Amino acid sequence: MLSTIEEHFAAVTDERQQYKVKYPLLDILLITLVGVICGADGWEAIEEVGKNKLKLLKKYGYFHYGIPVHDTIARIISAIEPSQFQDCFINWMKEAEISTQGEIIAVDGKTVRRSYDKKSKQGAIHMVSAFAAENGVVLGQVKTYEKSNEITAIPDLLSKLDIKGAVVTIDAMGCQKAIAKKIIQKEADYVLAVKGNQGHLSSAIRDFFNIAHEENVKQLSYQFNEEIDKAHGRVERRRYWLTEDLSSINDLTSQWAGLKSVGMVESERHIGNKVTVDRRYFICSLTETDELFAKAVRRHWSVENELHWVLDVSFREDDSRIRRENGAENMATARHITLNMLRQEKTCKKGIKAKRFKAALDSDYAEKVISTVF
Repeated sequence: MLSTIEEHFAAVTDERQQYKVKYPLLDILLITLVGVICGADGWEAIEEVGKNKLKLLKKYGYFHYGIPVHDTIARIISAIEPSQFQDCFINWMKEAEISTQGEIIAVDGKTVRRSYDKKSKQGAIHMVSAFAAENGVVLGQVKTYEKSNEITAIPDLLSKLDIKGAVVTIDAMGCQKAIAKKIIQKEADYVLAVKGNQGHLSSAIRDFFNIAHEENVKQLSYQFNEEIDKAHGRVERRRYWLTEDLSSINDLTSQWAGLKSVGMVESERHIGNKVTVDRRYFICSLTETDELFAKAVRRHWSVENELHWVLDVSFREDDSRIRRENGAENMATARHITLNMLRQEKTCKKGIKAKRFKAALDSDYAEKVISTVF
């Protein structure tokens, strides 16, 4: 059972002079989260939701002076130290009884496009998230100002998470020795995409599989899986190979913590008379007997389809013009929190956008969503 917001977010520092405080910080957090649950995408909309749901809010907060105006909400949320807010969220998720054993955790970044502030010359923020593919929840996130900074942000994020027993998947940007080492230290496994950023490693694995295919992989010990998808006049055949034969990269194996196998995924697409073939390569800490390679590669894309796409379409994140101080980053965290809450609520079987609309219209349903936490 998820613990209360007061228990998990009490560690967020309120920098205001306490004798002047009219609206407690936890009340402001509660208004914000309920506002986002009910479809609010900006400060004024959060204020209006607060007025509409005041009776409900009073069940969980104080609200002795009613609902603050939107500028007060914006000022207080924007002043919160983002790392504190994110750490509280991560600790909350650790206690949510979400098992990571055998879970596929996809790590990927997303830019909040309109968070760029021309006046202060501050670049758009880039949030790196860890997404539990099977459970459909965000386990945590950290901010960078550029996609290239994911290399340093990912180890920081992983160090905060409980990933024991999970398989962590990351695209080619995250194929770094330090990241592989961090995952192994956390008692997890990895499937890391390999591209040109790892020149020698990439070419050695590619050449190895090319030669193996020319010889019909007769001399190769490997695990093989095949899938066929048919939809909208398109046929896609995916073939997965995983082998513990590391002879092609023997000179590099000692540099990669936990490295046990290399893999290849071949995607053959038939659209009408056109056929395209794409091959992707991976390094893994899995063995041939671990039947998780195909699942890990396939489920990695859930971070795009079930997180980034939902944030853009259902929460309109890329349209958000919130830029004040730490506002953009803290609202990004608030969206992750409320997305998890909406997914924890199981009685409504509709999509996230419909759930938010239902919560706005029906206070009883909004309370069901809130009660997943409180």
